[in-house]
Amino acid sequence: MDIEKISGMARRMRKRILDVSCSCNASAHLGGGLSMVEITATLYGAVLKYDPKNPAWEERDRFILSKGHGVLGFYSALLEAGIISEEVFTTFQSNESDLIAHPVMNIPLGIESSNGSLGQGLSMGVGLAVAAKKKGMKHRIFVLLGNGECNEGSVWEAAMSASHYNLDNLTAIIDNNCYQSDGKSESVMNCGGFEDKWKSFGWNVVSVDGHSIPELYDAFTGHNEAGKPKAVIAHTVKGKGVSFMENNNEWHHNRLTKTQYDQAILEMGEV
Repeated sequence: MDIEKISGMARRMRKRILDVSCSCNASAHLGGGLSMVEITATLYGAVLKYDPKNPAWEERDRFILSKGHGVLGFYSALLEAGIISEEVFTTFQSNESDLIAHPVMNIPLGIESSNGSLGQGLSMGVGLAVAAKKKGMKHRIFVLLGNGECNEGSVWEAAMSASHYNLDNLTAIIDNNCYQSDGKSESVMNCGGFEDKWKSFGWNVVSVDGHSIPELYDAFTGHNEAGKPKAVIAHTVKGKGVSFMENNNEWHHNRLTKTQYDQAILEMGEV
């Protein structure tokens, strides 16, 4: 793995997120998009098996964004991976665009699943993992969830199913940035002790710094246990990379002005 390559990818992704958030002239989910950048950069830059010229390749690894509001951290990765074009990316939230505020399944654009209500993605991931096993296929399924999303009972029903069916081709990644739409997660619904909870559901659990590319890469590619699905608990900072957004839940969903954009870009330096 080329750490500098992935780091550069992550820096460009953050700038692109700010660019398109400012130019779309609408509110966007910036906080949760910025917290997951290193996760998707590592996946698309060094881990996932895919063909940008053939997004429907049957042997591709599948990535499901269950925390759909973090979509800017996904679309920017698809752009870096060469799956979508700059022209498509810049249509974000414009009329008749395929790239709206939550992903809508579009395999030619590399979008494997639609997202609306939270808590659905892991169930779809379980289904895809079961199907792959039955077909004797070797591709892997990665599902990215939010920590607040794990309040949903459907997440834990899927977690039970995954261990019951011995889905060692399935990886759940929890973007644990400690916030959700209504505030600090521990105040809304305290799900502390994620590691112990996922272990108790029969998962192989790895806890990492969600902004450390080497730790993420090691978690995604190693620490495998036969017959066990893997949960990667990625400890992140909401709004990562922009000082006035970091751990400021006003930026869960907000409109970026030109003045704020200029300040954020200045902080980032040359990209």
